[in-house]
Amino acid sequence: MLKVGIILGSTRPGRVGDVVANWVRDLAAKRGDAEYEIIDLKDYDLGNIDEPEHPATGIYQHEHTKRWSSKISAMDAFVIVTPEYNNSFTGALKNALDFLYLEWKDKAAGFVGYGVDGAPRAISHLRDVLGLLGVATVSSQVGLSLSADFAGGFNPASYHEERLTNVLDQLNAWGAALRPVRG
Repeated sequence: MLKVGIILGSTRPGRVGDVVANWVRDLAAKRGDAEYEIIDLKDYDLGNIDEPEHPATGIYQHEHTKRWSSKISAMDAFVIVTPEYNNSFTGALKNALDFLYLEWKDKAAGFVGYGVDGAPRAISHLRDVLGLLGVATVSSQVGLSLSADFAGGFNPASYHEERLTNVLDQLNAWGAALRPVRG
C-alpha cells in the first residue's frame, strides 16, 4: 500500500492549515487505497539549514535532519497543504524542502492551497522547486479561498471534495508508477 504524507506547510501560530490538513486526511482515509499521514513541519524543529554537507550527499549530523530524512524517505507521495504568503509558499516549507535531496527524488506530489484566491502562485512556485528535486507533480490541485471557504469557520465548497479526489487519483497513480524507478 502506498504511503502518502500530507505535509502541513505552515508553522505560523494561529494557522488554519491544520484544519485543512485534517480535512484532506479525513477525506483521503475514506478511500482505503493508501496510508495517509499528516506530517507537521512544527514537529521537526528544522530551523534554518544547519547541515555542513550538501543535502545531495545524504550525510546528516543533526538529529532533527535525520528524523526528517527518515520520515520523508518512508513516503511514496505527498499532498502539500500550503498557504500563500506574499505570492509564494512559506519560508518554513522552502527550508524543509531544501534540507533534503535524495529523499524527494522520484516521488509524486499534489497540492491543496489556501489564501485570498486559492494560492495559485504558491502552488506554481512549489511545482518549480519540486521539479528540481525530481518530484513529479500532478496537474489537479485544490485552491481554497479564505473569504469563501473559511467564512464563519472552515466550510469548503462542495466542489473541492471532487477536486481533492482528482488530486488523490492522480497522486496515487504516479506514486505507484514511480516505485520501481526508486528501486
